[in-house]
Amino acid sequence: MQFSFYHENYNVRDLDRSLAFYRDALGLTEQRRIVAPDGSFIIVYLGDGVTPFQLELTWMRDMNRDYNLGDNEFHLAFRVDDFDAAHQKHAEMGCICFENPAMGIYFINDPDGYWLEIVPANK
Repeated sequence: MQFSFYHENYNVRDLDRSLAFYRDALGLTEQRRIVAPDGSFIIVYLGDGVTPFQLELTWMRDMNRDYNLGDNEFHLAFRVDDFDAAHQKHAEMGCICFENPAMGIYFINDPDGYWLEIVPANK
């Protein structure tokens, strides 16, 4: 029996804002979309165009508060071929939330507060 990674889900409050963030910050694009017949939810799968792994963004119509992310100790990590250019872009976007120069990594956060680790390609 062989298992493989398929997707990770993040629930979001403002789907359009989240889609714009993931497109602009990480170059992710919509791969497919599921809309509930009654309009109660929309699920959008994003991909990087390189790997089969997808990020699933779920918008729930009746959610009227921010999601509780606990201690936010979970995250997705992204490798980038031009670390310095990525850092400059994310700094300009104002989304860097933590840096660890000793480890050579930093984190950005999305509009809902999820942390995303940025790692140079050589790590």
